Amino acid sequence: MPAPVLERRLGLAQATAINMIDMVGIGPFITLPMVIGMMNGPWFLYAWVAGALLSFIDAMIWSELGTAFPRAGGSYNFLKEAYGTNGAGRFMSFLFVWQTMIQAPLVIASAAIGFASYFSYLLPLTPFTSKVVSGSVVILIVILLYRKIGTIGKISVLLWAGVIITLFWIIGSGIAHGNFMSPIKHINDGLTINYAFVTAIGFASVKSVYSYLGYYNICHLGGEIINPSKNIPRSMFLSIAGISILYLFMNVSVVSVIPWQEAKESEFVLSIYMRELAGNSAAKIITCLILWVAFASVFSATLGYSRIPYAAAADGAFFKVFAKLHPTKHFPYISLLFLGAVAFVFSLLFRLSEVISAILAMRILIQFIGQAIGLLILRKKRNKKDFPYKMPLYPAPVFLAIAIWLFILYSTGIKMVAYGLIVISLGTIVFFIKARLTKEWPFAQTLSNNPIIEKA
Repeated sequence: MPAPVLERRLGLAQATAINMIDMVGIGPFITLPMVIGMMNGPWFLYAWVAGALLSFIDAMIWSELGTAFPRAGGSYNFLKEAYGTNGAGRFMSFLFVWQTMIQAPLVIASAAIGFASYFSYLLPLTPFTSKVVSGSVVILIVILLYRKIGTIGKISVLLWAGVIITLFWIIGSGIAHGNFMSPIKHINDGLTINYAFVTAIGFASVKSVYSYLGYYNICHLGGEIINPSKNIPRSMFLSIAGISILYLFMNVSVVSVIPWQEAKESEFVLSIYMRELAGNSAAKIITCLILWVAFASVFSATLGYSRIPYAAAADGAFFKVFAKLHPTKHFPYISLLFLGAVAFVFSLLFRLSEVISAILAMRILIQFIGQAIGLLILRKKRNKKDFPYKMPLYPAPVFLAIAIWLFILYSTGIKMVAYGLIVISLGTIVFFIKARLTKEWPFAQTLSNNPIIEKA
């Protein structure tokens, strides 16, 4: 009986749906008042524009790498190929998998915690029952993902439909209210471009960028995409374009009904917004739809991340147990169950505000900046034909992306940067211990050049 393999069953529509439902989780609904509060003025919309621009620029990097290496694991493959499959690439890709084993459950837990937080609008929760809700969300997600990729693609489209219905209802209600253009007309009222504004947009962008994360999720599923050279970049750019427009329209809709001075203080701003327009019943319905969106995001994120430890293990660079595929359903079930278990624990331990900044700080150095530099290296040592997608104005977008990511990293705060560096440092220690024991790079070369060892 042949060994099970990943199957290419996801087309453009399914790939775009997976990206979009990952992007539109609970994030935009809970970060909307945070962004307004940090900007403290009608110009808060610029923070959402900044998040969209960074996503577009960074998606060019992901598109070049994703189409060149359309395999399960995404960044694991990109870093390994860029820095050398038998050299530093083993170190960089290991660090990525190492931080993913912590950061991925944090992402999943953040959506589950956000779900429980917003659920309390419908039913007040104690600290204990809130943890019960968030933990139950993680468990249900794992159950739903425990099936073939073709079925998951269909579930993704269904969840995506709920996301679109929710956003269109929110936006349509704001337009129908008749004051939709007012926030746009007054966007520059009192605006002064100075150090304080730049600093504010940096801190606010930490929250807005969090709400865009996921546009690259399909790269982690590269081995399951039909015609990846076209569908990977198309799905990303379609996702970002659609979501950025929806986010901007949603923000404008909300502050056209609730003044930004009040919106920044509201934990359930979308529910209150709908209550103002259509009453309590409508507020409860929109809350249920927002919870649907949050659930969809956890579903998509968990799906993508479960392929990363699998890809590394299948390549011999991580623990072998993670390389196992389900014998009949053909998906990495050990990886899924492990990440789900860690996410369950995290959902019981952390608060949402802590998780958002930690996620970004942990990802930026190794994943976003690391693979941006990696693309520069690959472009020098490989033929252009190896890259089905080529970004316009190369290499300017790469350098711009690196600069913006460094700015975002600084804006997460020293504490979160320190946490990220600690995770990287621990991963470095583990890698070199492992490399020493298995006589891999950099010790393989050192040992082979030692005449005493060679003679022995």
